[in-house]
Parts: sequence; structure tokens; C-alpha cells
Amino acid sequence: MQIEQAADAYADHLARVRRLSPATVRAYRADLRDLAAAVPSPDLDALDLEALREWLWRATQRGDARSTLARRTAAARGFCAWATEEGLLGADPSLRLVAPKRGRTLPRVATADRMRLMLDDLGSRAAGGDPVVLRDHAMLELLYASAIRVSELTAIDRDDIDDSRATVRVTGKGDKERVVPFGVPAHRALQSYLIRARPALVDRSEDGAGPAVFLGSRGRRITARAVYDVVSRELGAVLESAAVGPHALRHSAATHLLDGGADLRAVQELLGHASLGTTQIYTHVSSERLAATYRLAHPRA
Repeated sequence: MQIEQAADAYADHLARVRRLSPATVRAYRADLRDLAAAVPSPDLDALDLEALREWLWRATQRGDARSTLARRTAAARGFCAWATEEGLLGADPSLRLVAPKRGRTLPRVATADRMRLMLDDLGSRAAGGDPVVLRDHAMLELLYASAIRVSELTAIDRDDIDDSRATVRVTGKGDKERVVPFGVPAHRALQSYLIRARPALVDRSEDGAGPAVFLGSRGRRITARAVYDVVSRELGAVLESAAVGPHALRHSAATHLLDGGADLRAVQELLGHASLGTTQIYTHVSSERLAATYRLAHPRA
């Protein structure tokens, strides 16, 4: 069997059995396509440790980031392990393939004052009644209030919102469902959008909007790319940076919760993290809370 054919079967395994996100499957598939092009022979039998190391070395020479190298290593190791289990390879050539240490890079954090400035400004513009601005205000309020992922936001349907409890049901990574609360400003912005703006956006759809809560300018379910553009424009303006995406809102929300005294495990549950260690990356920016606690508690502060 050729590497390309096996890689297609592995990608299908990741999507159907492992139930990884479409973005992760696409990234792994692209990595394996690049690997197939780098190996001298297209046959799966030609895949050995030397070929894998040569592939990663070339990526290093290109200047690929450590995170990219780590993902490529994970893709190769997972693929080889699967191919061995399936009997496509006699032995796993990736057992001694070492992944480079992955540095943790975090999105920028907006201060609470800057978040207030952005959302208040957007709310003032939304008062004018423009359906798209009303939608943008509701989306950003909800992203910041609930700390949900952009993929979770775009997948929200009408039945997922519990208006009486001010909660939203979302499906995160691994198809894990959780119910997340949101505050009064987000609730008001969301209700204003659903009553005043969504019907106008539905009218723009040629084939019906379906149950989706957030709609694009043409009345269809909004895409992650469109949400990214909105966040980049609005939050980027107050942070004076163009490279700002929806995850910056999630990161800011988690950081502000910890600064306000929220329990780390409660934040873990809110974010939908499987591991507490993943949530702990947010604690390094909560120095304000730590310093305040120190000044109050330490006798020599």
C-alpha cells in the first residue's frame, strides 16, 4: 500500500473512531501528505526511522515553529502506530522518533478595562439597530462571558440556549457536552439580537437559516472565519494589534475569572478542559490576584 492511501484511511480513523475535530484531522492529513512527498518511495514499506528523521530535519531547516514540529511528530507517530496495529507495517519505525519540546504560546490578554471599553462601544453602536452590529455585539459578549471556543459558538442552535437560567449548552472537543452560564450583559445582548436582528438575517437566506443562533450576512450559519474577522477588528482595535482571534476572548475570560478569585477546577469545568494542567497555563498571568493575596496574608508584606 502507498503512504497516501494509508494516510487517507488513517484520517478516516481519526474522524470516525477517535472523533478528533475536523481541524485536527485536516492538520494531520496535511502533515502526512507532506511526509509522503518527502519519502523517496511512495510505498508504505519505505517508511523507516531515517526517513522520518530526515523529514523532520527538513522542516527544521525551513524554520517551522516548535509547535508545528511537535504536531508533525505526533502525526507521524500516531500514523505509524495505527499502521502497525492494522498490519500494514511489520514494525513501528517511529518508536524512537523524539518530538521537540513544545513551547507554550498564549494569546494576548485584554485587561478588564479594555474589554469593557470594547463591549460598551460595540453596545452603543448596536443600539442603532443594525442587524450585523447587534449580532457582533451578542457574539462577543457571549464569547467573553462564557469563555467558549469559537467552534462551540458557531454550532449553537436555538434549543441550546436556556433563557430562564441564562445558560448555553455546547459540545466541545471529543463530543463532550457541557452547560455554561453567562452574565446579564451577555443575556441582554443575546436577547436583543434574537428579537431585533436574527429575523432580519433569516430573511436574507435563500434556503432557510435552520436552527443556528448566529447567522452570517447572507442568513446562513456563521463560520469560524467570519467570527475571527469580527474579533480581530473589534478587539484588535483596543489592543492595537491585527493578530487577535476569538481565543483571546476565551483566554481573557479565564484569566479574569482567576484574578477574581474563581477556583481553578471550576474554571477547568467552564472551559471544558480534560486536564487541570491545561487550565493551569492561565495562572501565570494572574499575578494581580497573587500579589493582593500576599499583601493581605503575609506578616512581612
